[in-house]
Formats: sequence, C-alpha cells, structure tokens
Amino acid sequence: QVQLAESGGGSVQAGGSLRLSCAASGYTYNSYISWLRQPPGKARERVATIYIGGENTYYTDAVKGRFTISVDNAKATVYLQMNDLNAEDTAMYYCAADSPSSRLYSFDSLQRWQYLGQGTQVTVSS
Repeated sequence: QVQLAESGGGSVQAGGSLRLSCAASGYTYNSYISWLRQPPGKARERVATIYIGGENTYYTDAVKGRFTISVDNAKATVYLQMNDLNAEDTAMYYCAADSPSSRLYSFDSLQRWQYLGQGTQVTVSS
C-alpha cells in the first residue's frame, strides 16, 4: 500500500518560490509519481511526473521552465520546486502515485493515479 503525505504549501506573492515535499512509502522503483493540482472551481490536472526508477520527467506546458520535480530515494521523498509563481498557480496540490493495475490508463487520466495524498494549498497573490 502506497502512502503519500504532502507538505510545504503556503501563501506567496507573485514571482516567489515554494518547494513542496511528498513523503512516500510503499512505492516500487518502477512507479511513477506525479504532482496534480486543482485550482478553485476547476478540474484536477497533472502538473509534473517523475519515473522513480530512471528519473524521467514530464511537465505540463504551463509550468515548463518554472517547476522542477525530483526524487530523493534515500529519503523516500518527491519534491516540486516551484519558481516564478503566478496567480494561475493557485491550487490545492496533490502528490499521486500509480500502481501496476492502474498503468493501463494514460498518464493524463486521473484513474492512472490510484494513490493520492491529502493535498497542500498553494496561494499566490498578485
């Protein structure tokens, strides 16, 4: 059973930075872990993904060049470094992991992300 716990959210002014952390347990080295976000009144979306075994990464266009996803396997923690934040980044951010059975779904399907943390709020004021 994969367990995920996010931390590091908060309020920041536009142009500022935050680093989110996801303490993970129960995952394997062929797992993918993503950061998803859900802005107020909008659908949840995938922001970034990392392959634990090879550290291949993916970013949605809106965050490319500003966000960096990384993993420290010794600490079993996945990070999301967020720079140059803007108001459109305001959302609840979730750490999510897939499972062998959920890998039949595409990366952009929410059904791919079987395990979800409780979320951490990021608020960017302009």
